[in-house]
Amino acid sequence: MSEKNGKSSYRLYCLTKCFQSPSSPEREPEEKQRNITGAVCSSPAESNKIDTPKKPGGWRAMPFILGNETFERFATIGLLANFMVYLMREYHMEQASAANILNIWQGVTNFAPLLGAFICDTYVGRFKTIAFASCSSFLGMVIVTLTAWLPYLHPPKCQPQEHCEDANGIQLGVLLMGLGFLSIGTGGIRPCSIPFGVDQFDPTTEQGIKGINSFYNWYYTTFTVVIILTLTLVVYIQDSVSWVLGFGIPTICMACSIVLYFIGSKLYVHVKPEGSTFSGITQVFVAAYKKRRLKLPGDDGAVEDVYYDPPVKETVLSKLPLTNQFRFLNKAAVIEENDLKPDGFPASEWRLCSIQQIEEVKCLIKIVPVWAAGIISFTSMAQQGTFTVSQALIMDRHLGPRFQIPAASMSVISMLTIGIWLPFYDRILVPALRKITKHEGGITLLQRIGIGIVFSVLSMVVAGLIERDRRASAVSDPKGPPMSAFWLAPQLAIMGLCEAFNIIGQIEFFNKQFPEHMRSIANALLFCSIAGSNYLSSFLITIVHKLTRTPHHPDWLTNDLNSGRLDYFYFLLAGLGVLNLAYFVFVAQRYRYKATVPLSEDKSYHDIEMSATKNSS
Repeated sequence: MSEKNGKSSYRLYCLTKCFQSPSSPEREPEEKQRNITGAVCSSPAESNKIDTPKKPGGWRAMPFILGNETFERFATIGLLANFMVYLMREYHMEQASAANILNIWQGVTNFAPLLGAFICDTYVGRFKTIAFASCSSFLGMVIVTLTAWLPYLHPPKCQPQEHCEDANGIQLGVLLMGLGFLSIGTGGIRPCSIPFGVDQFDPTTEQGIKGINSFYNWYYTTFTVVIILTLTLVVYIQDSVSWVLGFGIPTICMACSIVLYFIGSKLYVHVKPEGSTFSGITQVFVAAYKKRRLKLPGDDGAVEDVYYDPPVKETVLSKLPLTNQFRFLNKAAVIEENDLKPDGFPASEWRLCSIQQIEEVKCLIKIVPVWAAGIISFTSMAQQGTFTVSQALIMDRHLGPRFQIPAASMSVISMLTIGIWLPFYDRILVPALRKITKHEGGITLLQRIGIGIVFSVLSMVVAGLIERDRRASAVSDPKGPPMSAFWLAPQLAIMGLCEAFNIIGQIEFFNKQFPEHMRSIANALLFCSIAGSNYLSSFLITIVHKLTRTPHHPDWLTNDLNSGRLDYFYFLLAGLGVLNLAYFVFVAQRYRYKATVPLSEDKSYHDIEMSATKNSS
């Protein structure tokens, strides 16, 4: 599910050496600024040596990039959609242990993009990162497929009434090694795939902007199709035909994605790594600390010629004005004696930072409390791949007398809900709300996220009520027919609405509130909140598993759901969700949306500075 979070745009910036001196209000031509293979950022003296920039590949490159994306997602999702069942059936794990392994692995996988974004931006660039990560994912899939194929890599089969042999250390080690390679691959592919596609279009032209928007639409469309195919066709093969074939097909698809990716390599525009954003963030804090005893100019009315405010790069679409929020950071931009070299550049970037750089860090600080609220709401969503599957396994999943729906395929209901709701929301509800609220999006981004949190609470309440009825029915009549699995549809549909509001709302919120070049961090932050929810879910499962067990009664999350109390666990998550909603309302009321100054208004250093100082709050 986490891969839905792709509708973000990425902007490219030149290296610091491409900046002009602050004393010069004019910028270099765009051709000298874009740091694309075939173009070189250089000084004016070297301008006659600049090669013609390579023309973006545009839609000529899209069949290879989208083909690679589609095969890769089909492979990874198809391999892992039914993994909870694989651990319980083939590795004979208890329900809580399998859920913990899945949650911990998904947590590692969702933290990995943060490291992948750092390596990509600092050292190797997007093309090489995706290439290496794809090979790592393919190797991980081969290993996981071998665990199902080779008898000595998994425990021997046993009958339900027999005592099943647990997996030994070597078998678990090989399985975890395969998952580790998959995590490495995901860490490189997720933060780079969408930006690499955007790189193929020129964002300074109308045709390029249309191409970028179409790319997002095609990306999400292919993703939705892949999800439906994996949760139906692939899961059915794994569940009813063969685990080897069910894992082998995604592995072959991953190999095809790598081949397709390299076939189109001559068409791609390769953007060089520009250095890590994290170093710039650290520089602001270090510079502010070094000048912590400095009195800010605004305190005595002096505002002119005191802040370092060089012209922004050509690819920056809007400039951030100086604000008084987190005012202590403003000291990092105050120009003191010997802070500037004769050419106008800082003598030390660890002592003097620009206003733009400081305001970008403020954006990050403001967003963190809102980001934290997503962790608990995503914890509710994490149950779709664990205990919801366990419920479906012991419920009636038949469609007709012969066909039985795989347990993991029940999550298709969430996807169908999203697919039906989003067009209705975008084409009908938003225009109607826009007339009432006069807001461009119908409702604000924080309101959309808050509605998603409400749906996450409702989904857990409904899930608890349905599980309570299912358990009561099974206990009162053990020999009677089990409850239909379609009773899980209400909680899954509500969870789909939660995703449509919460995840997509957070994607839009992060991408609009982060500066353009920090949107890779925004993408990684969303994955980090999903990772945090996986770890929180694992922590709660472990605590509940231990604290609710008594000498005479099994714990809430025992393997036999009829003996446990999974409904209590769902109600516990609902209670945490209510507390989380109260916290979110608190931070949302105090959040200040990002203000920008169009670059067409950025005529000089003094105009921007005076305007920003007068209008900041």
